[in-house]
Amino acid sequence: MPALPPLASETAAATIGAGASTPAFSPLYQQIKGLILQSLEAGEWRPGELIPSEMELAARFRVSQGTVRKAIDELAAENLVMRRQGKGTFVATHAAQHVQYRFLKLQPDAGDQQGEGRAERRIIDCRRLRASADVARGLALRSGDAVMHVRRVLSFSAIPTILEDIWLPGHAFKGLTAEQMSAYQGPTYAMFELDYGVRMVRADEKIRAVLPEAEQALLLDVPSTTPLLSVERTAYTYNDVPMELRRGLYRTDTHHYRNALS
Repeated sequence: MPALPPLASETAAATIGAGASTPAFSPLYQQIKGLILQSLEAGEWRPGELIPSEMELAARFRVSQGTVRKAIDELAAENLVMRRQGKGTFVATHAAQHVQYRFLKLQPDAGDQQGEGRAERRIIDCRRLRASADVARGLALRSGDAVMHVRRVLSFSAIPTILEDIWLPGHAFKGLTAEQMSAYQGPTYAMFELDYGVRMVRADEKIRAVLPEAEQALLLDVPSTTPLLSVERTAYTYNDVPMELRRGLYRTDTHHYRNALS
């Protein structure tokens, strides 16, 4: 008779202790959470896909459904999975309507983002180049490593509102083109998921007030004395691997930055 596989408490401790940040002697539900995260990172379930039921995961890891439920509760709280009543649990995706603006906190002074409609995108530049020292630091690369650089202007109601410079690791975004960036009509992060298998799960931002340089003022159609909001964002995929460095300049004469804290 073949031997049963080791219990999840044993396999998780060995696996997580060897490669992830979760301590080997963490609670069992944390170990199960770590194993589910490993499956997400490996692409076993793609963004938007249904993951196995709690009963199936409990049988797979040889633990109780309550342990699996607690692990999934934490993943849902971290916006890594989404529960849908009567349908099951799905891998979170930026294509979902209610999360399209999760990382964009710029709101119109009148109305809301949904009512404002989709931004018009103008790609100024899209090319593969060598990372400068500061870009390399932001993306945990070596100076001179290949990165994709995208510069674009986002306009709302025909008013240029956001100027963005985006850097992406070259090894993960091979073949990215200006035509691709222009043609995709959904959220950019949803395109990254669909075309490159890269899911952004969290982001850090630094915000300050600045005056634009001459070229920046021209692209945003503002006087060079206009104060702008500078937002520098680093977006991460699973296991806190940085996958995007984004520096944006936001006009605030018709918009404001809003973030709900709890």
